[in-house]
Amino acid sequence: MSNKITIAGAGLVGSLEAIYLAKRGHEVEVFERRSDMRNAKMLAGRSINLALSVRGWTALKAIGVDKEVEKMAIPMYKRVMHGVDGILTDQQYGQDGEAIYSVSRGGLNLLLLNLADQQENVTIKFDHKCLDVDLQTATAFFENKDGEEVKVESDRIIGADGAYSAIRSKMMRQDRFQYSQNFIEHGYKELTIPANEDGSYKLEKNALHIWPRGNFMLIALPNLDGSFTCTLFFPYDGEYSFNNLKTDDQILNFFKEVFPDTLDLIPDILQDYKTNKTSSLSIMRCDPWTVSDKVLLIGDAAHATVPFYGQGMNAGFEGCYVLDQLMAKHGDDWLSCFNEYSEIRKPDGDGLQDLSMHNFIVMRDKTADSNFLLQKKIELHFSKKHPKKWLPLYSMVSFSNIRYSQAWQIGLKQEKLMEKIMEVPDIDKKWDSSEVENMMLDLID
Repeated sequence: MSNKITIAGAGLVGSLEAIYLAKRGHEVEVFERRSDMRNAKMLAGRSINLALSVRGWTALKAIGVDKEVEKMAIPMYKRVMHGVDGILTDQQYGQDGEAIYSVSRGGLNLLLLNLADQQENVTIKFDHKCLDVDLQTATAFFENKDGEEVKVESDRIIGADGAYSAIRSKMMRQDRFQYSQNFIEHGYKELTIPANEDGSYKLEKNALHIWPRGNFMLIALPNLDGSFTCTLFFPYDGEYSFNNLKTDDQILNFFKEVFPDTLDLIPDILQDYKTNKTSSLSIMRCDPWTVSDKVLLIGDAAHATVPFYGQGMNAGFEGCYVLDQLMAKHGDDWLSCFNEYSEIRKPDGDGLQDLSMHNFIVMRDKTADSNFLLQKKIELHFSKKHPKKWLPLYSMVSFSNIRYSQAWQIGLKQEKLMEKIMEVPDIDKKWDSSEVENMMLDLID
């Protein structure tokens, strides 16, 4: 039976969810606080890049929009680590041919908005700020750009309005609603490596570049125009920190000392650093994600995380896919659909957040450690020979649809096993030997 459904938020997840619901025959109204990005200058500027992996592709393929996205996606088959001394090392992400994909957030949002708009039963209204929600009746109140209040009645409300969700804010006033927000000590700032004059890339194109420096790091993802979008993940306080780099000399000396090769790569590094804003990073958890069969939170509104596994968007897209599967299973029984969605996705939202913090330590610190790189080489080698017995944690997260919560638990067990393997004398010389292989088989069994 067709329902009238209100979606708060026309970002990546809200736009994709609108397409999913429309294809199930529902009447969908999407309300977005911001102006229509298709009329704005914001797309002319460089957008933050996102890493699209198997979970995201699965959700896009299910409704046939993957081919359009492929046109704007750049495969990254490995990490390339940049040492202070300028030496480069690399680490393959998965098996041969497996890659994560660099996509522009703005470009992808634009594509999904247009695809949602093309659905006959989808209406998108911009410049509508959510003022209030009656959670029991799925009635929402918005303020339009003329300052007029708009009352919207529907059968369901889906809150896809991001980390600072207005729908969740209303839900927080309920009795026994759990909510936590934890800012980490690091923030981030965007920088840009421009293309060469002929439009070519200054660094290897099909790789994610990392400058691991212990407590902080710089990463770079490729854009279609030959440039790279860089992100500096940096503490707010301490000797090397956002709050401690104030003068031009301090900023330039820092990059000369810590990221020396970036001075040639980023000609406007001082201007970029001073002009581009510093943004904070936090993990948000809440429970429950539903109100009866009337309201549901998805995406960042339910499980905002830090970006160190590149899974925020993928998790949001996967949520749309899982919800659609449950709609097929439960039909018009929305209460069972919403309840099972929360039962499945809440542990996975928590698992993703744990995984994201874990991978921050891996990226900023361990990718510069030769023992860690050897360990990952052993895992990949063993996985190629025994794919049914071992899938590395990164592959479980990025190259499979194994639940985040399950991947995290398996990954913890794998780490304990690998600690024993790395203690084998001369492991660096016999890492690919039958002795090590048999030892791993024995430990698994």
